[in-house]
Amino acid sequence: MASRNKVMRAIRVFEFGGPDVLKLQKDIPVPEPEENQKGDRVFTTKTVTGGYAEYTIAHEHAVFPLHESLDFGQGASIGIPYFTAFRALIHSAQAKPGESVLIHGASGGVGIAACQIARAYGLKVLGTAGTEQGRKVVLKNGAHKVFNHREPDYVDKIKEYVGENGVNVIIEMLSNINLHNDLQLLSYRGRVIIVGSRGPIEINPRDTMKKETSIIGVSLYSSPKDDFLQSLAALLAGIETGWLQPVVGPSYPLEHAAQAHEDIIKSQGAYGKMILLMN
Repeated sequence: MASRNKVMRAIRVFEFGGPDVLKLQKDIPVPEPEENQKGDRVFTTKTVTGGYAEYTIAHEHAVFPLHESLDFGQGASIGIPYFTAFRALIHSAQAKPGESVLIHGASGGVGIAACQIARAYGLKVLGTAGTEQGRKVVLKNGAHKVFNHREPDYVDKIKEYVGENGVNVIIEMLSNINLHNDLQLLSYRGRVIIVGSRGPIEINPRDTMKKETSIIGVSLYSSPKDDFLQSLAALLAGIETGWLQPVVGPSYPLEHAAQAHEDIIKSQGAYGKMILLMN
């Protein structure tokens, strides 16, 4: 949306590095939308000019009406988390009603989205979270059972809960830490869907052989157009019927964007979708 002001505040990055390279500038020209770049109350999955700014532009095909039941903070929490979670669960894992899913790191934006989608689609939903607040959020948003992944024996507790059949699907947010354990928890022809990783991990490929399990990576922007449109239809229906309810987590003013990144890196446990506030 254009503004009467000719300049705006925005974060810009001029070099590679840590959170300290995120620099606030106050003299960035306000982008002017062209044809097919809308000024309505919407949420988006991809901007043209960048989202760390008071104003941004997105193409018409990448924006969708924001239902009046959701505020702008919730609107900012829809795009990447929910489309990623839907792609992971439905397109990549091909999860079916009645199957079980373990969402490893379920209290963050993608994790909560996965809990809500999985519950709406008739799956048995298990989650993990590292804080008491996070575990409460996970239970409130669709999980049947939640485990503390900071407890040394939490994997044994999951095994005891699911029994010898194991878990059909695991949505993994931190595969460089958890992938080895995930392979021990899967059912016959179970699937680990890798949504996030912060480095390498060594696994034994034999762990995939006995039960013929799969490890599948997910990248939202690799979605074919048809998959994206299917996700959109399902998620808009979720908004209309009420099961899609984004949980807004920590909120930071734009000038504290670097601190937000620092907190993500050092976080002891996520809850909800972290957002930046423009005013």
